[in-house]
Amino acid sequence: MKKTTVICLLLVWQLSGLSQTNDKIVGEGKVVDPYHYSIVKSKVFDHASVASAHPLASAIGAEIMKRGGNAFDAAIATQLALAVVHSTAGNIGGGGFLVAHKSDGQNLTIDYRETAPAKASRDMYLDKNGNAQTMLSQYGHQASGIPGTVAGLFATYTYCKLPFKVLIQPAIDLAEFGYVLTERESLTLNATRESLIKNSTAPTAFVKEGKWKAGDTLIQKELAETLKRIRDKGQKGFYEGKTASLIVDEMKKGYGIITLDDLKNYKVKFRTALEFTYKGYHIIGMPPPSSGGIIVCQLMKMMESRPLSSYGFQTTKSVQLMVEGERRAYADRAQYMGDPDFWKVPVKTLTSDAYIINRMLDYDSLKSTPSTGIKAGNIHESEETTHISIIDMYGNMVSITTTLNNSYGSRTVVTGAGFIMNDEMDDFSVKPGVANMYGALGGEANAIAPGKRMLSSMTPTVVTDENGKPFLVAGTPGGTTIPTSVFQTLVNIIEFKMNATDAVNKPKFHHQWFPDEVIVEKDFNTETIKQLQAMGYKITQRGAIGKTEVIKVLSDGKREVAADKRGDDSVAGF
Repeated sequence: MKKTTVICLLLVWQLSGLSQTNDKIVGEGKVVDPYHYSIVKSKVFDHASVASAHPLASAIGAEIMKRGGNAFDAAIATQLALAVVHSTAGNIGGGGFLVAHKSDGQNLTIDYRETAPAKASRDMYLDKNGNAQTMLSQYGHQASGIPGTVAGLFATYTYCKLPFKVLIQPAIDLAEFGYVLTERESLTLNATRESLIKNSTAPTAFVKEGKWKAGDTLIQKELAETLKRIRDKGQKGFYEGKTASLIVDEMKKGYGIITLDDLKNYKVKFRTALEFTYKGYHIIGMPPPSSGGIIVCQLMKMMESRPLSSYGFQTTKSVQLMVEGERRAYADRAQYMGDPDFWKVPVKTLTSDAYIINRMLDYDSLKSTPSTGIKAGNIHESEETTHISIIDMYGNMVSITTTLNNSYGSRTVVTGAGFIMNDEMDDFSVKPGVANMYGALGGEANAIAPGKRMLSSMTPTVVTDENGKPFLVAGTPGGTTIPTSVFQTLVNIIEFKMNATDAVNKPKFHHQWFPDEVIVEKDFNTETIKQLQAMGYKITQRGAIGKTEVIKVLSDGKREVAADKRGDDSVAGF
């Protein structure tokens, strides 16, 4: 590590004064040294807190609030920091969803999901014989939708208190001067080395001679310049001008179809939050094009009339009930869910008590119901992701999930701009009956169309108590496992009365209709597995499911914060 680099960082990244000198943020406050940070998995804070996928990003978000910003300020600063220090998923080349409960009682959602380019077409990933070419939708230049994150940041900025230049400067400094890699980060960079080389057209900061190792410094000069253009020119600094030209030039090199007009015309959507009650709690989630809000609503309502807490945590009886609910909810996902601007999603019916009761009429507590016998309900009307949970001292709650889709997205780095493009086109239904990289099936509702947003599993969620007071912020990455992980987190806390740490870290399981199997983490209860197998369930063990971030407000108003043990996730606050 070069001493001069550390000195530069100590000079420029001081937030207390919030004054500007030569475009650097300077002041006389506490300095967070990027070369000396620790991962904090759980802690109770008095006033404000952040849980995210990287300790530096969490520290920056907390520091922003400590210096007078609110949860929305912290949300922007944390996302921008993740774009630098969490390259596998933190992004400006992707998109996401924000769900928030403001201190004045207003609930809001911001949809900055990627959209299909104007030249996209329904069958663009089929060969002349009609066979799906999923490699094109998952890797390289043709896999990318129009990035929405930067537009989402500026939509979020409406609710902020501090200057945008203050919020973005820590990310610029981390990119320009570098930060130290954790062991996990070095391993993931090494694992994707060949794919990054194959799908990029010029040398990138993510590839070096030899292997990365923990303690190495990753410097991203091109990304720093991209962030400076956003700082100086706002949203146009990304969607127009030099950065836009660099994106389009990169697309042309690999037969990508994103144009300057696609970028210039991108718009965020302010959606109406999906809200429902569960045993006195008010749960606020993301509506379509997220499938997560509907799935969580369906699953919680399927549980509500049953004495789930008496069944016990991850007993055969509780897991079997939850799995059968998941099976039915994901069948509905495949049939009915898509971009509401292109497809009439029957949200009201899918989340109605009568419909949900009817969905569970064929539930048998003694055996598995094969997915081949489960279809979508009758309606008579037309894995890489990252999550941030934040609560500030004013009572604002913000839950954000963003994604590039696959780990390191399309593996295509924009030459001259230094960031990785998403591979979100794979989240469309490339062909009816053909699964995407997460095994999810889809049909007409999620078919490719120009300007359309692809269906997502991202499930940012906030919960208030019966008096409308902040209670919980939750979310996770994990592809199609996201809604079921959020569902289990809510059940763990509300039904099984767990603290935030246990709710996050206890073993998880997942079922998504097809493939017809229950996925469990390797430390899942072996006796429960045996009994489920005896009932006819196929059980498949796998590694970590998601990386959940939870903030729970305790009865005394303090914030109990937990970051997932499954990653470098970390909490910060004061």
